[in-house]
Amino acid sequence: MKIVITDGYALNPGDLNWDIIAACGDIVVYERTSPEEFMERCMDAEIILTNKVPVNKEAIEKCKKLKLISVLATGYNVIDTKAASDNKIVVCNVPAYGTDSVAQHSFALLLELTNRVGRHSSSVTNGDWQKSPDWCYSLAPIMELAGKTLGIVGFGHIGQRVARIAAAFGMQVIYYRLHEKPTTLGKYMDLQTLFASSDAVTLHCPLTADNHEFVNKNLLRLMKTSAFIINTARGLLIQEQDLADALNNDQIAGAALDVLSTEPPGENNPLLVAKNCIITPHNAWMSKEARQRIMDETFKNIEAFLHHQPINLVI
Repeated sequence: MKIVITDGYALNPGDLNWDIIAACGDIVVYERTSPEEFMERCMDAEIILTNKVPVNKEAIEKCKKLKLISVLATGYNVIDTKAASDNKIVVCNVPAYGTDSVAQHSFALLLELTNRVGRHSSSVTNGDWQKSPDWCYSLAPIMELAGKTLGIVGFGHIGQRVARIAAAFGMQVIYYRLHEKPTTLGKYMDLQTLFASSDAVTLHCPLTADNHEFVNKNLLRLMKTSAFIINTARGLLIQEQDLADALNNDQIAGAALDVLSTEPPGENNPLLVAKNCIITPHNAWMSKEARQRIMDETFKNIEAFLHHQPINLVI
């Protein structure tokens, strides 16, 4: 069984190993694969493991030996699932591997907005404390989270874990999801009320045709001027120019983003120079523990497929 890994570097930059995948067949690991290289590398593959490299209809139809595509992530929008289904190719993914890591990163971003630890540390390193006439100083207002309201958009595994962490901080939790589901973790609100009521809004929903750029000027203008927005989900959930305008006009107090509409971003992305905008390079998922879970679950996906009992199917 020939297994081709199209873009293995993000999952395994060297601190894991591919041994359990190699036990399933003959593997070829590429750190990165461009669209131009895809067909040459994958033409004879029976199993393709991909993270962000697209597998489109043309590729699926030309890879005559292909039987399984296993996505090294939860999101599978890089796969033409209809073409795969039409060609009787199994597609599976790795659900819920990053729940703890992404929830942790979401709060790291929120705490950076409220406490500005990095900014203050840099200030001390630059000698500002030694020059200060006082024994303490603050470069920005520091906000206490206890008693504040956190609005969570999307209430799956990650959203619910974020709600539990928020409760530990003493925050009030409100949430929105497409279908209201009774829970003790928070109070359901419609989107408009959630944005208007929250001291911070955090996004944890998948990207769909229906919610593309749903965070736009219409929702942003409802937010408190003291409020923050956090996105560790998908960049295209936010209309980036609208968010940049809201930040630059002091319409909201800050944003912290782990994802952007295009990754890596182009130089003209307005959020790169927006006021009070913290950006991390899509690494909320990248703890070693989370990546090991992807590796382990991908092995299970392949093994189950080889035993004709596929799991984690997306089609």
